[in-house]
Amino acid sequence: MKLRIFFILFFSILFFRNVYADTIKSIEILGSNSISRGTVLSYLPIEVNDEYTNDLSNEILKSLYRTDFFKNISIEFKDQVLQINLEENPAIKFIEFNDYDEGNDVLSEEVVTSIIKNANIGLGKIYSKKTLTEVINQLYELYKSKGFYNVIIDQKTEIDEKNRISIELSFNEGERALIKSLKIKNNSYFDDDSLESVFEIGEPDFFIINFFTKKDHYSDVQFDAGIEKLIKKYVDEGFLEFEILDKKTSFNTHKTEINIEIYVKEGSRYIVDNVLFQGDVDENITRDLKKIIKTKHGDYVKRKVILDDMKNLNSYFTDKGFAYSKINTNFVPLENSNKLNVIATVDKSERFYINRIDISGNTRTQDSVVRREMNITEGQVYSKADIDKSITRIKRIGYFSKVKHSVKRIVDSNKIDLFIEVTETKTGEFAVGLSHSNSSGASLNASIEQRNILGTGNTLNASFRNSKAIEETSFFFSNPFFNQDKHSLSYGFYTKSLDASNLDISSYLIDENGLSLGYGVPLSDSSKINAETKLSDLKITCGTVFASSGYEPIQCASNDSLMNTLQFSYSKNTLNDFYSPTDGTKTNLDFVLTTPLSDFKYLSMGVSHKSYSPLNEDLTFNFLSKINLATGLGGNELPFFKRYFGGGSSSVRGFDFNSLGAKYANGNPKGGESSILSSISLIAPANSLGIDQENIRFQTFFDVGSINEKLSDFNLDELRSSTGVALSWLTPIGPIGFYAATPIMKKDNDSIETFAFELGTTF
Repeated sequence: MKLRIFFILFFSILFFRNVYADTIKSIEILGSNSISRGTVLSYLPIEVNDEYTNDLSNEILKSLYRTDFFKNISIEFKDQVLQINLEENPAIKFIEFNDYDEGNDVLSEEVVTSIIKNANIGLGKIYSKKTLTEVINQLYELYKSKGFYNVIIDQKTEIDEKNRISIELSFNEGERALIKSLKIKNNSYFDDDSLESVFEIGEPDFFIINFFTKKDHYSDVQFDAGIEKLIKKYVDEGFLEFEILDKKTSFNTHKTEINIEIYVKEGSRYIVDNVLFQGDVDENITRDLKKIIKTKHGDYVKRKVILDDMKNLNSYFTDKGFAYSKINTNFVPLENSNKLNVIATVDKSERFYINRIDISGNTRTQDSVVRREMNITEGQVYSKADIDKSITRIKRIGYFSKVKHSVKRIVDSNKIDLFIEVTETKTGEFAVGLSHSNSSGASLNASIEQRNILGTGNTLNASFRNSKAIEETSFFFSNPFFNQDKHSLSYGFYTKSLDASNLDISSYLIDENGLSLGYGVPLSDSSKINAETKLSDLKITCGTVFASSGYEPIQCASNDSLMNTLQFSYSKNTLNDFYSPTDGTKTNLDFVLTTPLSDFKYLSMGVSHKSYSPLNEDLTFNFLSKINLATGLGGNELPFFKRYFGGGSSSVRGFDFNSLGAKYANGNPKGGESSILSSISLIAPANSLGIDQENIRFQTFFDVGSINEKLSDFNLDELRSSTGVALSWLTPIGPIGFYAATPIMKKDNDSIETFAFELGTTF
């Protein structure tokens, strides 16, 4: 009986299937105007000769509606012909965004363009109501993420006779919600102010400051960034179980004020029990590694210190040739305590050697000049430290505006090629022309100045200058690598006539002819000592008023004199660049003593120090200090033409050139036996301020200094100070500088110079 029922049902199903199923012999597409037949067919889940069923009809409808190309679709199947009737969605004629505030940084041209592009609703695209709704929802969320919770977006659409649709979106942004309070709850280790300061947004600053900072302007991005910084702040101090439990946001009735509460769970602060090493290490290496790291037993876990330790450990191996060494760090907590072990797993890999050093871009400078600055040679064990020092030394010589380097491992070997790419900069010039400076007035100049003559790394200066104040002819040559021990040799001669009355000093004339010879010996990669002797013949002529004042008459009476000096100096330079340093120091010590051959007897000492410290990627702190002292010997006074003067670009900016210190009765400066100058500044490259020019740097500075007539009478009343801004630009013709300064500590009779232009100056 059951078998019989089964066969009846089976043949019934087969009968009805044959009644309602038939083969599709042809497919007709009707109503498709802008969309091709082939495109429509590509979306269909059937082909000719497939069997047509009601289920298949539903699948066709789903597939075509899913494209968003059509607003109405109907299907007919008759005489084995499948007919699909379509009514297309309109094509987009244009889409406009109206009435939004371009000043609120929510919708910019870039944002609008990105939204249209990503949603595929641009000009000529097929309109989809669903897609437009998604775009509007996206805009709502974008506004909310910026604190606009009352925004209303109206849409207006219109279809023309060609089935093209125009879309207009109008915005009523409403009032922006401002942060009234931002509070962090459950914290005990850090105080509220410390934690709230990690957020760029928060409770408003003082209203004048807040006008610029806009700190109370809510932003999802800035809020999330603050949360990440908050987590990092705790984890960096060893709170490895720190959690954000909840973030609550509440509004006032009109959603114009936001109150934010962040609930935290600090957890335990972990302590280092031990630092353990495993992997490619033995007892000797472990002993060396423990000397390198700062993290010790009993220290609180400090993420930054541990990261620095791992960098130092990696440097230990890369400086010994293990160029691709890896150090993985794990924290392993001890049971039932807040202690953990720091486990460093070392994978040294194999030792590598320098195969080839390739130098490119040195179109003028000889290869040997670059190579002699390097601490690493071909065939040597790879050392990252030596490579870094070499690159810094190359930058420091000042022959190149850019120095880049890269390394490339040779496949299937333990050798590495080092590539150094340099960009030559202007190291010399030949010039004939007129110039003007604040110090010497208008002058006729002719000069050859080359710090890298013929690409040899030697320096040649030959110049002629003729102005109201100075007539000078000079020749100077220096070889910084005179022998294989990197000793330096320099020599030169000069003639000079000086009319001091045109330098705003005093009325005297000096004609001088001299020569010099110097020799330097390096003490390290960054320091050297130098000795130089100068011999010159002086003819001095003093004006009547000047000769009758003070102790000058004795020196003015010796109108034909011999000057012979010995100068000993020490210099150390660790700056990371010649023109635009951001890190390192430069220190010079000088001692000058006249010999018994000299008619004038004096000694002078000077020390200068300059340091650069990066505060972040864009900002550098600069400190400068100079102290110069001089006095006569054997009961003699210091020659008046060896006194120090101050004021102007190389001294306290904001005051006129050579105007500081004691003055004669006629108002001309006397100069002094001591000069003191200090300056602090913040330096930023132009590209950090949105200016596309990497060779321009801006500076804000504070200068303070004084000139004291006698060593024994240092007087705070002689201190002068100023503040201002400056610009330095490394141009194809050399460095150019501008500054604007305002005196702070000054006297009524001081000569002020608030603006100056200089050629050949950087900071």
